[in-house]
Amino acid sequence: MASDIHMPGPVCLIENINRKLLINQEASKILSAIKQPVVVVAIVGLYRTGKSYLMNKLAGKKQGFSLGSTVQSHTKGIWMWCLPHPKMPNHTLVLLDTEGLGDVEKGDNENDSWIFALAILLSSTFVYNSMGTINQQAMDQLHYVTELSDRIKAKSTPDANDVEDSADFVSFFPDFVWTLRDFCLDLEVNGQPITADEYLENSLKLTPGNSEKERNFNLPRLCIRKFFPKKKCFIFDRPTHGKKLARLETLHDDELDPEFVLQAEEFCSYIFSHSEIKTLSGGIEVNGPRLENLAQTYVNAISSGDLPCMENAVLALAQIENSAAVQKALAHYDQQMAQKVQLPTETLEELLDLHRASEREAIEVFIKSSFKDVDQKFQEELGAQLEKKLDDFCKQNVQASSDRCSALLQDIFSPLEEEVKQGVYSKPGGYRLFLQKIQALKIKYQRQPRKGIQAEEILQKYLTSKESVMDAILQTDQTLTEKEKEIEVERVKAESAAASAKMLEEMQKKNQQMMDQKEKSYQEHVQQLTEKMERDRAQLLEEQERTVALKLKEQAQLLKEGFEKESKRLQNEINSLQKKMKTPKKGCIIS
Repeated sequence: MASDIHMPGPVCLIENINRKLLINQEASKILSAIKQPVVVVAIVGLYRTGKSYLMNKLAGKKQGFSLGSTVQSHTKGIWMWCLPHPKMPNHTLVLLDTEGLGDVEKGDNENDSWIFALAILLSSTFVYNSMGTINQQAMDQLHYVTELSDRIKAKSTPDANDVEDSADFVSFFPDFVWTLRDFCLDLEVNGQPITADEYLENSLKLTPGNSEKERNFNLPRLCIRKFFPKKKCFIFDRPTHGKKLARLETLHDDELDPEFVLQAEEFCSYIFSHSEIKTLSGGIEVNGPRLENLAQTYVNAISSGDLPCMENAVLALAQIENSAAVQKALAHYDQQMAQKVQLPTETLEELLDLHRASEREAIEVFIKSSFKDVDQKFQEELGAQLEKKLDDFCKQNVQASSDRCSALLQDIFSPLEEEVKQGVYSKPGGYRLFLQKIQALKIKYQRQPRKGIQAEEILQKYLTSKESVMDAILQTDQTLTEKEKEIEVERVKAESAAASAKMLEEMQKKNQQMMDQKEKSYQEHVQQLTEKMERDRAQLLEEQERTVALKLKEQAQLLKEGFEKESKRLQNEINSLQKKMKTPKKGCIIS
């Protein structure tokens, strides 16, 4: 799909019919046509909390995602709207609006958990939308985050202790944005103003202790902190009052609270500027077809009763894309050879040089289009296919050369054959005339261009086929003595033997050239593969370092908070002891 993506409105990406999830084929076709990198923003939250309004703002439209104005949940499943990214040329913004969580009519928490998990798996920025402040009730409503490790697998084969590290999830998970609607508190702590981000960080602080109450308090906070190292918070005032809320999508900005309008603009600006391209492990950018395949793989896993596995999804995607990459590389090779090769080539080396150049380009096309080629299975398949194509070209080259040479010989020597039939050389001295004519015609033949690699072989075969004619003319030539005839017969045999030896030498040379070519092809594959592996290794190392840094930052923050709480506890004990020391015991007299 070109950069001018035309979707007048959203379509359902993942249908939720009778609590069964299905990929919508119309949405699948739309995604498969988007070749640009995608920035995927998904929003999740309780039903009737205004999620769809924010998504319409991101789309730059008043209407699109269904808002509804009753207590019923309007959005079902996951809806998608693909638009040209407003800040990133040649990128597509994919907005995913999810059905409201906690719908009493649905009454199925498990279905909600899958919607929540899919939104995380498919997005590069995950927006959680809720009403009011971040209190314990808000945290309890976000219990889905505590179930993520039960809903998603990062690896197909976890570590020996069967526990997956949060770092495994961090490398896949999106950035986290919490939007607080109808927020009515002043942003301050101990009389000092704080930012919305600081408010979120304060709300995620853990409480010391290990009782069930404290564990329940800490669990959702700990999960958010571990799974989403990059967090952002936005607060929104109430947009308007009374019955106007029921027709929010029809109101102009000047009919809304000015503070709300400004807050919505700041939210959209942040999303456009900071939301990143959806990537896979190794920094692989996701485009429309990849997003479509990921969605299909995850939904298939859920439908079959399995847990969506991020590693398996990437490997399944790699299988599809690497197969396509092989075909793309072969098509490029065919195109280049069709443009460059004119059969027959004068030498085998000429054909091999053209093959090598086209092969090198084909491997580059494959490397650019492939990823996660485990054990180089697909590159080896490409190498085998290219070798087969070279063999086919060699056979075609031999045939084209043979056909051209045979046609030339027929054209050049047919007058001579006609003279032989007419008995022109069946006379005294005819043999020498015949040899002179043969020599002249051989020179004429050898001067013809583009005969190819079979030129000498086809000529020798032709001359060999005429040896009986030559011998008959020799025997009828009465000017030659018997001795001269015997010498001439031996000379012809020697020439024939020398020609055969030369052909054998040429054949051995061609075989050696083919062996050298296969070795060069192998070395070319190894070199390009090594370069790709080094790039992938560097990219993977960079990703691992980033993940570890995020994890260490979170651990440092936890240690800091623990230290601050312990310091505060010790200070309270010291203050208490000092107070007791200053308070006189009952009955004591202080002089």
